[in-house]
Amino acid sequence: MEGKEPKKEQKRHQQKHSGPKAERKKSRKQLGTPAGDDERKRNPKAFAVQSAVRMAKTFHRAQDLKAKKHHIPLVDRTPLEPPPIVVVVVGPPKVGKSTLIRCLIKNFTRQKLADICGPVTIVSGKKRRLTFIECSNDINTMIDLAKVADLVLMLIDASFGFEMETFEFLNICQVHGFPRIMGVLTHLDSFRNNKALRKTKKRLKHRFWTEVYQGAKLFYLSGMVYGEYQTQEVKNLGRFISVMKFRPLVWQQSHPYVVADRMEDLTDPEMVRVDPKCDRTVSLYGYLRGTYLKNKGQVHIPGVGDFAVADISFLPDPCALPEAQKKRALNEKERLLYAPMAGVGGVVYDKDAVYIDLPGGHVNQEQEVRPTTELVQSLISTHTTLDAKMAASKVSLFTGAAALTPGEVEEEENELTSGPQESRVWDPETQRERRKAVFTEEEDDDDSEGRSEEEGDEEGESEEEGEEDEEGNKREEEEETVLKNKAKDKTEPKEKQGIKTIPPAKRQKMEERKLGKEPVVEVPAFADSEDELEMSEEEEGGKGEQESEGEESDSEGEEDEEDSAVEKGDLKPIDSGHCSEEEDASDSIEDDCETNVSGKEGKKSNATSKMEEEDEEMEGGELCYESAGNILSIQRSLRWKEGLQQKASEAFLRQQRSAPNLRKLVYGTVAEDDGDGGEDEEELGGLFRVSRPEKGKKHRADGVDCSRFDPDAARNWDLEEMLDSIRDCFVTGKWEDDQDAATLLKEDEELYGEFEDLETGEVHKGKAAKQKDQAKEESDDDEEEEEEKLMNVDDETQKNKRLEKKRRLKERFDTEYDDGDATYFDDLKEEMQKQAELNRAEFEDVDDETRVQYEGFRPGMYVRVEIPSLPCEFVTNFDPHYPIILGALGASEGNVGYLQMRLKKHRWHSRILKTRDPLILSLGWRRFQTIPLYHIEDHNGRHRLLKYTPQHMHCGATIWGPITPQGTGFLAVQSVAGTKTSFRIAATGVVLDLDKSVTIVKKLKLIGYPYKIYKNTSFIKGMFNTVLEVAKFEGGSIRTVSGVRGQIKKALSTPAGAYRATFEDRLLMSDIVFLRSWYPVSVPQLYNPVTSLLMPAGQKDSWSGMRTVGQLKHDLGVRNKPNTDSLYKPVVRAQRHFNKLHIPRELQKALPFKSKPKQDQPKGKMPKDLQRPAVIREPHERKVAALLNALSAVHNYKSKKAHTAQHAKHKDFLRQRSKAEEDKLKRQKEAKKKLYRMMGQKEKKSQRSSLKGAPLDD
Repeated sequence: MEGKEPKKEQKRHQQKHSGPKAERKKSRKQLGTPAGDDERKRNPKAFAVQSAVRMAKTFHRAQDLKAKKHHIPLVDRTPLEPPPIVVVVVGPPKVGKSTLIRCLIKNFTRQKLADICGPVTIVSGKKRRLTFIECSNDINTMIDLAKVADLVLMLIDASFGFEMETFEFLNICQVHGFPRIMGVLTHLDSFRNNKALRKTKKRLKHRFWTEVYQGAKLFYLSGMVYGEYQTQEVKNLGRFISVMKFRPLVWQQSHPYVVADRMEDLTDPEMVRVDPKCDRTVSLYGYLRGTYLKNKGQVHIPGVGDFAVADISFLPDPCALPEAQKKRALNEKERLLYAPMAGVGGVVYDKDAVYIDLPGGHVNQEQEVRPTTELVQSLISTHTTLDAKMAASKVSLFTGAAALTPGEVEEEENELTSGPQESRVWDPETQRERRKAVFTEEEDDDDSEGRSEEEGDEEGESEEEGEEDEEGNKREEEEETVLKNKAKDKTEPKEKQGIKTIPPAKRQKMEERKLGKEPVVEVPAFADSEDELEMSEEEEGGKGEQESEGEESDSEGEEDEEDSAVEKGDLKPIDSGHCSEEEDASDSIEDDCETNVSGKEGKKSNATSKMEEEDEEMEGGELCYESAGNILSIQRSLRWKEGLQQKASEAFLRQQRSAPNLRKLVYGTVAEDDGDGGEDEEELGGLFRVSRPEKGKKHRADGVDCSRFDPDAARNWDLEEMLDSIRDCFVTGKWEDDQDAATLLKEDEELYGEFEDLETGEVHKGKAAKQKDQAKEESDDDEEEEEEKLMNVDDETQKNKRLEKKRRLKERFDTEYDDGDATYFDDLKEEMQKQAELNRAEFEDVDDETRVQYEGFRPGMYVRVEIPSLPCEFVTNFDPHYPIILGALGASEGNVGYLQMRLKKHRWHSRILKTRDPLILSLGWRRFQTIPLYHIEDHNGRHRLLKYTPQHMHCGATIWGPITPQGTGFLAVQSVAGTKTSFRIAATGVVLDLDKSVTIVKKLKLIGYPYKIYKNTSFIKGMFNTVLEVAKFEGGSIRTVSGVRGQIKKALSTPAGAYRATFEDRLLMSDIVFLRSWYPVSVPQLYNPVTSLLMPAGQKDSWSGMRTVGQLKHDLGVRNKPNTDSLYKPVVRAQRHFNKLHIPRELQKALPFKSKPKQDQPKGKMPKDLQRPAVIREPHERKVAALLNALSAVHNYKSKKAHTAQHAKHKDFLRQRSKAEEDKLKRQKEAKKKLYRMMGQKEKKSQRSSLKGAPLDD
């Protein structure tokens, strides 16, 4: 403490304000020289390179760090309005996923969401939207969401640690393309000790880095306040999400897909009533992601199956980005939230309807008490029978139709005279109830068009109110419709039912036109349905989008135009791929009528009864006959023979004129280009346009389709002018100077006509030269003037050429020397940037309707996908908590075939995998069960079947499954039902090949026994059954169990299947002969898609497919009876008696003595006379012997003791000697180190001095 006290009392340094040093500083400040530069100039040696090696190392390190940050540049294919970023919130149960999503939604939109159900889309900034999806603990959901996620928020319970679900999801992500992953630690408030909290954070962070990548972001949510996370922490997390950049994933970039956020059942209710199990027609809605999607393709819905798309259309964006204005933050109206499955979103636009969410507590609607049963309601509202209605039916479409019924006239008068009505609407934006005045009269077009910019902010509200108003009008009309229509209106839009109602305002105008025979005036009328109203509003807003028009509305528009054309007397046929646009339609009016009627029949849904079809046909027929008028009666008369020659010439001209429209043949029906006159066209109700034929512009060379050629018949070839116009097409005609023969000959004469005869010296002149000489004097004055003009022109051109050359040289110089620091990486990035700009500019000015036909639906569009023949369980068991993904399939991805894969058992999976055990694979979009065969490639290229997967290495696998592009990763699980305690991912791998070229073989040993042996030749039986089988294996190598090798020679006639074989050595009768052969194995053809989404509501995670043999035996209680030959038995071997070894005498003579067989006789008993007699000692001798024994025992004991002492002493001496050796080695080592250190210092010193340039010391 005492040492630190003086430091506190130390004086502060006072800078000098006067003196030479201060003056220098002042002058430096005034000159503005940076301090570093001045020091470098003053003392250059201090900043010189001290060590070239160190400088090279630092430079290399800097370059390595720079290169590490580089990614391979990819072409930026993101559209101008990208789709919302999919943020998947993953974690084990009860870790806080829903709470985090609610807090993030509240942070971005200031709104609270009670139940997180399905995808929730929000606007998080001026150019970014987010779609939050909660991932449950079901492995099916985890696999599906890993394929579509852009960002994963991985929640980890810090109080518990990592759970298996976290690692499973990480492994799934690694296989299907790794999205951006951010960890979020929760339950940190459970730690009371700060030190334990820090240690836990560090441990979890490093483990997370090991799994993801070094430096992966891990957020800490420290605690809860009133059931929510702390505002500042959630705000920080939201900021990170808002500014995060994403790398495109290969699978997502090459496949279009839709994460459905809304589902509507379009099936006819009558069909469902008759057969509740019938297939359903469903429309799914969502943002298109990935790449461009073509109509009428194939999609796969994971958990359901493969389906063909009936129709795709794009809708207005329900969660649009705010206007591109320069502002710091979003206002309250722009904080959009769209979650239809969770019941949030207000107005929902459909292709042909608008749904407005009106909560029951906020809207007071006075409804008369009516019976609840639909059948009873419709019976009450029906006043006449169907027969009477048919008899009195006079309804027809648009102009030139029959008179309206009296009931409709009364209804019309009531609507015209009634005043404004009050409608109470709850506004979710301002959170208050608003009173709206609803008029039944027609609104002025100018009002809607002349909307000011201030009102633009409230555009969404006015649209909602307008659409609700329109719905109110529709409801009043629908109360008086037929029984069938009443039932259909509950579920289907009007166009689908085949009923086309005319609004009252239109009816009134039609009446006035018919009575007064006025010319047709194009006055904007009410839209016939909600989508028309929406359409007109959009076009007035300046977008001109036509996404809400489907096939039905298109057909209505065509009929409307045809009717107006009939009234004007200008009929036009329906355009096919082979007819021209402005063809005269008077020849094909009958065809038109037939197409109208058949078109109407085609548009009807299955629910319409036969009675209604007849009614519609009758109306269609009326329309055709009434509209066509007298023309039809002339066409149908018997005077068909008149003017046959004229008709034939017209038919020929028509055929000539109908050159195939290539654009239509390639792209199908093409939307008409508005061209320059698009602004002048007036709309009828926002959907129908008045068609006016363009005079004098029937064929434009710069039109969209200039592939048609219209032969002109109105030319009189007897006139001289007409003949002169084509005279240049013939040899005798007037040609241009560079092509005319006479002119070319003249030029040749000018070049070669004048020459000098070298022998005589005479100069020969051509005709042109002579003429020139004659006319020279006459044209001298004219030539001088022309020369002056040419000189001026030449000077100007020369000057321009010089300037152009200078500019080119400067550009070349700039490109070479200005980007001196530009690297290959920069060039690559620039190239990709140019490509991205080119891609964007290609279709920039084309309207969406035409664009879609060329390039398909682009990512970022909100699309409606209609899919027929879905299983009824998809609708009845629909659960919005499980994601619905529509993954588009490529050209060949809908097929099923053989796939070759490389597979490795996951190191965390507890058991090895067995061949022919069913396995559930996640490959591409699909999840399916199949039976794999595992094999390994031998050194000779043979693919040998394996019974089990290897423990720690890859093996090959062949399956029967959907064709998927090579290089696609996959993962395998043994079961998706429930959660197991062990790690669920069994194996991972990649697709290698897509054909059946690999033949998998397994080893087959055929066994035979010898029945005759002649030296090295043996006859073998029992291996084959027929002579043919033997013939197939002739020349095959065989061997015995004892290792003697042999070869099959020839089949024997008897017994059947026996053959003659030769061996290296003579066989024994006890030998067993075997043949090693390879048998090809066929791959089982099982492809069983996992249909988890069709399971009932609580059982979607309990899908079980084909069981393994082991599971079947366990479930059925079957025990294996072991093969008796495979059991271990005690080996009983009979004693073998070998023959006596016989060595020939000659050989015995040659053997050395030790190897010769000895002819020893066995020794017999020694005779008693030769045996030594026993010695009996005297008593004195016994005493002497005892004493000697005692003395020898004492001596032995003493010598043993002395030996032990000597051994111990020697041991001690050895220990001391080894210690001394160690000390000596240590001293030597230290001395060596010292010596080497000195030598190293000396060498470094000499190296440094040599680098500096000083002379070396001797």
